[in-house]
Parts: sequence; structure tokens; C-alpha cells
Amino acid sequence: MKIASWNINGLRAIMKKDFAALAAQLDADVLFLQEIKMQEDQRTPEMDLEELGYRLMLHPAQRKGYSGVAVYSRIDPDQVFLGTGSEFDEEGRVIRVDFGKLSVFGIYFPNGGRGEERMAYKMRFYDHYLELFRTLKEQGRHVVVCGDFNVAHQEIDLANPKSNEKTSGFLPEERDWFSRFLDAGFVDVYRRLNPDQVIYTWWDQRFRARDRNVGWRIDYFVVDEATLPLVLDAQILNEYMGSDHCPLTLTLDWPTTGLSTVGASEDAFAAGEE
Repeated sequence: MKIASWNINGLRAIMKKDFAALAAQLDADVLFLQEIKMQEDQRTPEMDLEELGYRLMLHPAQRKGYSGVAVYSRIDPDQVFLGTGSEFDEEGRVIRVDFGKLSVFGIYFPNGGRGEERMAYKMRFYDHYLELFRTLKEQGRHVVVCGDFNVAHQEIDLANPKSNEKTSGFLPEERDWFSRFLDAGFVDVYRRLNPDQVIYTWWDQRFRARDRNVGWRIDYFVVDEATLPLVLDAQILNEYMGSDHCPLTLTLDWPTTGLSTVGASEDAFAAGEE
């Protein structure tokens, strides 16, 4: 099973950049998107990518033009969950897709850079979902978490660590949370496989940072320790353009023998809550 994750910084915007061709190149069985910045009534037929065998599910924010996540799948899932029935659902940040005992989350974690209140919200979000990930792991489920985490964990994960020590995304409390996440029995897959690789997933558009490769690695695939032996490959595809983030992929030794989503059960794509 090949899973991809990409903060596309607006689904309507990236559709104008030949997103169908980019998705075809990624060739993922399941493709999670963050920051779709649109509502269900703004969806158009070309967004569905039916020609690639996908079924699309959106989880928009209540606020128009803000946040929102989505998932494309060409495998028949057991169930899709939109949010977790919590205070965070109104911002449309979480989709979970289950395939048997495998639970895959696509998450757009909050940015904490707009003051103390927003940082407190971000830390509550972090803690809420860490507890959920722990619970699912303890229940014996295989857990995969992907998306834009809005934190660079280590100094190797951003170009200018010293000058960003007081910047949201590299604050001690944010980095400590990521460490606690890993200490709870989870693995940052790319870093485990590539301990010394300097590579980024996001570049600030305001300063043409991508041209100079002055970036941050804030997009991840994290899995529980029991799932790590199933990992066949993990890639950061920084040659892909179209957004201020690049996509990343994870390939698992997990069966993909379900139905094409062209004939998938509508019930599987019904919105659920934890």
C-alpha cells in the first residue's frame, strides 16, 4: 500500500497547476491533502480524479477559505472518520481511514504563531491526538499519522535553527511534544531511515526560500513501533512543485486487495466520529 500526504495550500489553486498529472505521478493508493481551503459546495467534477480510480472525501473547516483536509482513496476502506467529535472538528483538520487493523490519519496540525491563545489551542490539539494515538496502539491497531505537523523536531529539520528558537514551529514545548510522541512508542519514519539526511518539506514563499532551499521539515509520516517492520519505503519528494510544501510517501507491506473506489461501498465513506 502506497500512502501519500501533501499540504497543497488550496485545492482550487493547485487544480490550476495540473494537479491530476501530479497525482498520477505520485500513484498513491491513498492520498491525504491538507489545507484544501474550500467548502463542499465549491467542489467541481474535475477534482474527483475519477479517471485515476479515486474516491474523494472532504472535511472542510466551517470558516470559508481556511484549513480543511481531504483524502483520495482507490482502495475500499472499512470506514472513514471526519474528526473525533471534539472542539477541534470545526477547523476541519483530521481525517482517519481504516483498512482492517490499520488506521491512517491525515492531519493538518494547527500553527501556533498567532499569540498565546492560539499556542494553547495548538498544544491542546497535540495532547488530544497523542492520547488517541496511544489508545489505538494499545488496542492493537497499526497506527499511521501523516500530514503537516507544523513543527520541526530537531535542528537538522530546519535551515536556520538558531534564529528560529523563539519561532512557533521550533519552540521548546512543540519540540518536546514531538519527543513525547516518539517516546510513546512511535517512529518518525523518514528520520529513522535517513538519520543524517538534510531535506525540507516547506519553504516560506515570502522570501523565495525554496529557490535557496532555506526550508523546514514539518511534514511527516509517523508510525507505531509494531508497524515499522511493515515499512518498505519512505520518500520526501521535494522536486514536486505546486505548493509551498512538497509531498511525501510511505509504502507499507499491507494488502490492497479491496475494491476500486469506483465500486466502493458508500457506507465506507460515511462520516464517522471516534
